[in-house]
Amino acid sequence: MKAVVLVGGEGTRLRPLTYALPKPMLPVLNRPFLEHTLASLGKGGVDEAILAAGYLPEAISSYFGDGAGQGVRLTYSVEDSPLGTAGAVKKAERHLDGAFAVFNGDLFADLDLRDMLAFHESRKAKATIAMTWVDNPCPYGCVETGVEGAVRRFIEKPRPEEVTTHWINAGIYILEPEVLEHVPPGTHHMFETGLFPFLIERGETVFGYPLRGYWLDMGTPGKYLRLNCDLLQGRVKSAINGIMDEHAVLLGEGCSIHPSARVEGPVLMGRKCQVSRHAVIKGPAVFGAECYLGEDARVERSVLWQGVKVGAEAGVKECTLGGGVLVRSGDQLTSRAVVSSRVRKGQTRSVSFLSESED
Repeated sequence: MKAVVLVGGEGTRLRPLTYALPKPMLPVLNRPFLEHTLASLGKGGVDEAILAAGYLPEAISSYFGDGAGQGVRLTYSVEDSPLGTAGAVKKAERHLDGAFAVFNGDLFADLDLRDMLAFHESRKAKATIAMTWVDNPCPYGCVETGVEGAVRRFIEKPRPEEVTTHWINAGIYILEPEVLEHVPPGTHHMFETGLFPFLIERGETVFGYPLRGYWLDMGTPGKYLRLNCDLLQGRVKSAINGIMDEHAVLLGEGCSIHPSARVEGPVLMGRKCQVSRHAVIKGPAVFGAECYLGEDARVERSVLWQGVKVGAEAGVKECTLGGGVLVRSGDQLTSRAVVSSRVRKGQTRSVSFLSESED
């Protein structure tokens, strides 16, 4: 089976983390997020994935190449300008010759793709849409279904008084190739507001597949941090790491932890990290390679990318710190995403989680 992965763009809600990296390359447990997705696809029976990319595609292709190291053959379909979810798949149409899956590239889901395909085939569907249940469906697209899961209508970002179901579009589809005949080439077109409502109006067989496992849209810095923490705490498994031990302290080669330091799992460290005297780490926490914690520094529930340095007596809590960030001695950071890459006007970029909507 083939799959199209919509690897997406810069992601305004994930700024500043995506100024230098596209969303699929953000490190999750010290591996690019897309690597977890591809591993899951391979275990789900996908042998070829088409990566529909528009933002910094070279960052993806230089890492993954033809997919030989991932067990899934990779083809790249690069957009010159944003084409939307359906438009991007239309551009990749020449690579598709049978039923195929579509994945929004910023979603992490505990999905049995083989079971979803069996559901799709048993109903002779033209399109099958994975659905997940959420407490507040207003920021999403609701999917109303009837007998045996047949989709009746879609309600995009409903007001509270318009909510008729808590099942939302989970951003994962199985489609028959002929549905792409209804997507105009070279134009911006969306599955959610264009193709799927059109198929329903035509009376085509469109079904909703209930996804009852873990699902997270990694669309904000807070949710990015949550995904790393959930994986570390064993609340969900990755196709790469499996189920993690919530008490484990996993150290990369050449790590040095002073005997007076206190480390409470779950913690994952890349190679050559250094933890100084009386420093405290309270997991869940992820450290990229060559991170440094000074004396009496404290890190709690945070993700530190490669080369982050936390000075003496500094504190980092519920933060994501980009590669090479320096936290000065005595500074205290809480609920922030910070990058030091000098991408725009030489400025360090930072955003507070508390200033954005997590839902």
